[in-house]
Amino acid sequence: MFIFGHIGITLGIFYLLNTLFSKNSFLATVPYIVFGSLLPDIIDKPLGRIILAETIGSGRIFAHTLLFGALLGLVGYYLYHKGQDKLLIVAGASFCHLLEDQMWNTPNIFLWPLLGWEFPRDTISGNFIEYLMIIFNRSYDSAFKVTFTSEIIGLLIIVLLTGKYIQLKMKENSVVK
Repeated sequence: MFIFGHIGITLGIFYLLNTLFSKNSFLATVPYIVFGSLLPDIIDKPLGRIILAETIGSGRIFAHTLLFGALLGLVGYYLYHKGQDKLLIVAGASFCHLLEDQMWNTPNIFLWPLLGWEFPRDTISGNFIEYLMIIFNRSYDSAFKVTFTSEIIGLLIIVLLTGKYIQLKMKENSVVK
């Protein structure tokens, strides 16, 4: 999955949960949801593919583990009881990222360090720019159906939520005038 899939699908999940279970403003949480939906990649891609490229050589390491999600969730839960819910939102969105990446299919990463301390190397070699280009091409190549489909679904959700936001703003402006 790439950017539109992670952002759009996570926004869709949070929008649905907000609609069903909360009376709080969904719009106020959007920046935290977007950040959390990308957080594992924001941490792991540069760390594993650039900084530790020679030793680890993977874009799915520490922040793609259940341990990272659990620790982030626990700190978020603690802060939630102190009246700050933003980190809990980031943690939930970050966990959605792990589900969207289907991390259970690579248990040696997902359950790290329970199954060992080593992370498997990516099958894609080359420098970071080459890696990004290959990932980008795969995300928008219909031959890679799961990734391509998730990107299309994510983009559609983003477009629908943007349309709903514009509709809400137009409605607010017409009431004010």
